[in-house]
Amino acid sequence: MNNIQIFKLKTKVVVLDAMGVIYSVKDDVLDLLCPFIAEKGGSRDVQQIEALYRSASLGNISASDFWKSVSVAPELEDEYLLRHTLSVGLLDFLKEIKQHGHEVWCLSNDLSEWSKKLRHRFGLEKYIAGFVISGDIGIRKPDSAIFHVLLKQSNMDPHNAIFVDDNRKNLDSAAVIGFETILFKPTNQNLLNSRHKIATDFQQIISIFI
Repeated sequence: MNNIQIFKLKTKVVVLDAMGVIYSVKDDVLDLLCPFIAEKGGSRDVQQIEALYRSASLGNISASDFWKSVSVAPELEDEYLLRHTLSVGLLDFLKEIKQHGHEVWCLSNDLSEWSKKLRHRFGLEKYIAGFVISGDIGIRKPDSAIFHVLLKQSNMDPHNAIFVDDNRKNLDSAAVIGFETILFKPTNQNLLNSRHKIATDFQQIISIFI
């Protein structure tokens, strides 16, 4: 990665979504969770799984209770989490950002327990200054309140920050507050009438703001 480009980055803080940005899977519920539950003999009711996941990602039920509710042994949780992989180029991006004094935060809709296990597994705390996770605070994107929690915890100025997400609704909420916004690896549907800048890889996140 071009160090000169990193040095010229105009913003001080980069805020990354987890699924679809930090981690390679875009829809972890449909693409990873539902197939895993079915494979283990659990519920095949996608709507039920989505509703339970949403409740767990708001901190209303624990991860253990989630697994029991979908008829999967909670002891299989770590096997499920092993199916998550980092996005290509993420670690190089994080290392360069940190090297040049720019701060990175994560803002994600996820279960508190799963988020902690994943970031510990991949050693992300070395590069990411803080994690604001829906399961910890009871608020999910695109609710604007979660962005205000981020601002309070990080003391960042949204006008001096970039928010990167693969969901346009989340970016719309961030833009209203004042964040620069980047739609990451967009689908054709997300591209329609998008007011957000586009990046297909981490290098483009940097290049957009040179």
